[in-house]
Amino acid sequence: MPLTVIKSVSVPYLMANRSAMMNLVQRIFALTAFVLLFWQIMLGAYMQKWTDKLGGWVFKFHVIQGTMIYALVFLHPVFFMLFNFFAGRGIDPFYVFTQVCVFCKSPELYYSLGRVSFWLINIAFFAGLFRTTTPYMRANWRKFHIINYLVFLLVGIHGFFSGTDFRIKPFFTFAIIACLIVVYTIIRKLPSLVSFLKNWLRS
Repeated sequence: MPLTVIKSVSVPYLMANRSAMMNLVQRIFALTAFVLLFWQIMLGAYMQKWTDKLGGWVFKFHVIQGTMIYALVFLHPVFFMLFNFFAGRGIDPFYVFTQVCVFCKSPELYYSLGRVSFWLINIAFFAGLFRTTTPYMRANWRKFHIINYLVFLLVGIHGFFSGTDFRIKPFFTFAIIACLIVVYTIIRKLPSLVSFLKNWLRS
């Protein structure tokens, strides 16, 4: 992932420009989070098979990886805020984290998808984190956790249209294959997901 980003920047310019450095870190965090989120979904979707073959440590790894992903997802907009600051636009956390628009033009529309993804992944992450804290969470945490499927696809759209890194090979090839695999997994699990949601709405 760092190689993908570095291929598109001028190192001398980067060393002399703090806003460019913040942007570089922000982009590395974004690509790393996308890759890890793909593997997180693949582990979660087939957790029983993985644990049967490799043992219970897979679930522990899944939890640790989820925490790493959340940290990267949180730091990505933080460094976007720092990028804006060093670019002379001031500190505006409300713009970075909450300014969602539906009818705005590119790139703001795709920034908004990133913001929506951020808040959705908060729901999925904290549902998993507090899955054993109350009887309600023990019974229902998976219903919130499956938001990760939607988050992954939204992040893919956000990344492809709001920047250039997703279009640089070999990352572009990985991103396309990963999105196709996730869509296939959703379709394959659609009957059980629909049944799962119906039971949730009835409960």
